[in-house]
Amino acid sequence: MAANISTRRRVEYARGYLELNLFAQAAAELDAIPEEEGEELDVACARVDLHMETKEWERVVSGARVVCARKPASERAWIAWAYALRELQRIEEAKDVLLQAERLHPKCGVLHYNLACYFCLLGDVAEAERRLTIAGELDDAWIQSALEDPDLRGMRSRLTSQD
Repeated sequence: MAANISTRRRVEYARGYLELNLFAQAAAELDAIPEEEGEELDVACARVDLHMETKEWERVVSGARVVCARKPASERAWIAWAYALRELQRIEEAKDVLLQAERLHPKCGVLHYNLACYFCLLGDVAEAERRLTIAGELDDAWIQSALEDPDLRGMRSRLTSQD
């Protein structure tokens, strides 16, 4: 009976398990997808989400890179790719990924916020401030997040003096 479950349904099940933080079950659903259908975009996106949740950063990098190449409109894949690079301490690469994505997603607040983080970590506080301003204009919640973000520690005094 289980062999008759469609790929689309297995991806739905996997996403449900991810919502419940049942990562082994999500992985089992994705692993049960026939090999010839394993490269479908929905499957690749679900695998990136699983690897993000399980903090398998190298797998996120490789999977998100593929998703971005196949579906550049996926903001989530660009963010995941850069975030995984940041977690691997490859900050310059993370910044470069988001600068590429910016051309496609100029109004993505999380993209500008993460760029603020990466620029700050790289020591370019002026550009970090500029990026945080853009993120804040898109959604003012980013400014509050910045006050607690360790990646933005290098500009904390500037943030608190603006109150």
